[in-house]
Amino acid sequence: MKFELPDLCALHDLSVDTIIDARSPAEYAEDHLPGAINLPSLSDDQRAEVGTIYVQEDRFRARKIGAAHVARNVAGYLEGPLADKPGNWRPLVYCWRGGQRSGAFATILQQIGWRVQVIDGGYRAYRRLVVDMLYEQPLGLRPLLLDGNTGTAKTRLLALLAERGWQVIDLEGLANHRGSALGDMPGGQPTQKLFEGRLAQALAGLDPQRPVVIEAESNKVGHRIVPPSLWQSMRAAPSVEISAPSAARAAFLASAYADISATPDQLCHQLDLLRPIRGHALVDAWQRLAAQGAFTDLAHALITEHYDPAYAKARQRNDVSTTHRVAVNDLDDAALISALPRIEAALMRAADPEAVRL
Repeated sequence: MKFELPDLCALHDLSVDTIIDARSPAEYAEDHLPGAINLPSLSDDQRAEVGTIYVQEDRFRARKIGAAHVARNVAGYLEGPLADKPGNWRPLVYCWRGGQRSGAFATILQQIGWRVQVIDGGYRAYRRLVVDMLYEQPLGLRPLLLDGNTGTAKTRLLALLAERGWQVIDLEGLANHRGSALGDMPGGQPTQKLFEGRLAQALAGLDPQRPVVIEAESNKVGHRIVPPSLWQSMRAAPSVEISAPSAARAAFLASAYADISATPDQLCHQLDLLRPIRGHALVDAWQRLAAQGAFTDLAHALITEHYDPAYAKARQRNDVSTTHRVAVNDLDDAALISALPRIEAALMRAADPEAVRL
């Protein structure tokens, strides 16, 4: 049975038990529907083989070889990851365009007796919705930016605000990057398409009548680009700036980046990347602090000699003006929780001078 995907919100309310991406592992790695598992109809090598035969030799032979591969692969899944699925299991299958790969997979599952649906248009239908939201249409959002220099615990504050019922978008979480020169996270960043898909799903789940808090970023988070519809919305948004003493920020950064300081070679490599920007003398000094294990001192040096100057330059270039500021003296959880009422009040003033509590 064909399933038409009218909008991204429909993915939140699917009456299915499992979403199966029947494309090759390489296609799945580049991007996939949220929550989908990869059970390839054809492996990467098999897809290349069938495609070559289809284009260069004989289309009928290519289909026959492809069908044999699909049958063997699906048989393996029935004896493996799908072996324990009950009779009332409801899978949703898709491939690149809802054609032969997902159709062949679904036919076998249907013959067993499972109620199978195939996405009409496949992955391409989903991707068109993502592109339309993030590139073609203005976003109907009420964004508020949570601003502040590096080390002011903005990402942690987003989580605390979410716990108190605020709508938030964590761009760094979606991009798996802390948004700074030393921001690499374990597992690396998702592809641009996968980042956009995650972002589009997060946006689709929001109530457009309520404000949404987003950390103030540049138009890139690591190597991932913030899509234009959201970036334009962010550029026009009011902001609340968090400020804290540099000593408190250094202590917070030393703790937050402990995973990087635990791998000295990686830390030195990341610092080396700043040589074209800050010169050899500064980077050599930072690396000496790292070698001594003086990570709080290193964080303080990076704040004063790299992050704050870069932040001031970016604010000037982007013509950013902040009318709402909240100062905190410390950045541990107790201090942040204590500051939340003031931060929430500032956010409400930024959203609407006459706003009532959400």
